[in-house]
Amino acid sequence: MSIALKQVFNKDKTFRPKRKFEPGTQRFELHKRAQASLNSGVDLKAAVQLPSGEDQNDWVAVHVVDFFNRINLIYGTICEFCTERTCPVMSGGPKYEYRWQDDLKYKKPTALPAPQYMNLLMDWIEVQINNEDIFPTCVGVPFPKNFLQICKKILCRLFRVFVHVYIHHFDRVIVMGAEAHVNTCYKHFYYFVTEMNLIDRKELEPL
Repeated sequence: MSIALKQVFNKDKTFRPKRKFEPGTQRFELHKRAQASLNSGVDLKAAVQLPSGEDQNDWVAVHVVDFFNRINLIYGTICEFCTERTCPVMSGGPKYEYRWQDDLKYKKPTALPAPQYMNLLMDWIEVQINNEDIFPTCVGVPFPKNFLQICKKILCRLFRVFVHVYIHHFDRVIVMGAEAHVNTCYKHFYYFVTEMNLIDRKELEPL
C-alpha cells in the first residue's frame, strides 16, 4: 500500500466514528464472514448473496452499517475539498440535484450546499443505525416491520455520496492513489443493492 493510501485510510480521516458489531453476536459473525469473503478475493457478485440459512434482515443490517463506515471514510478523504464554494449545491453533475428532507427541520425537499447535505445525511444515518428499535443488537429482538424500507432510504442516500464523489471529486481520489479502493467499494455496494433489490434502478442512473 502506498504512503498516500495509508494517509487516506488512517483513523483520523474518518468522517464519523465507526459503528462496530459486538463480538459474540450473530451479526458480528456475519460481519466477519462478509469481510472474509471480500478479503479472500472472491467474486463480489458471489460475496453479496445471502448465505444459506441466514436471516435477510441480519444480512442487510450488517451491510448497511459496513457501507456507512466505508462511505464515511471515502467522503472523509475529500471533505476538505468539498466546500460551500466548490459545491454550492449537492449534485451529481448538471443533470442531478439532491435535495434534503428529514421531516424535522427540513420538512420540504431543500437545496443545500454539498457539505451541509453530507453532514445532515451522516447525522441522520447515525441516528438510525444507533436506534435499538430499528437496528436491534440483542439476540431475539425482532427488526421492525418497516426495516427494509428504512434501509432502502439509507442506501439510496448513501449512493448519492458515491455520485457526488465520482463526478465532482474523483480527481482528488486519483491524486491520493485511492481510486482502486473506491472503485471496489462502489462495486461491492452496487452488487449488494442490486442483488437484494434495495435501490430503484432509476436512482442508479447517474453512475
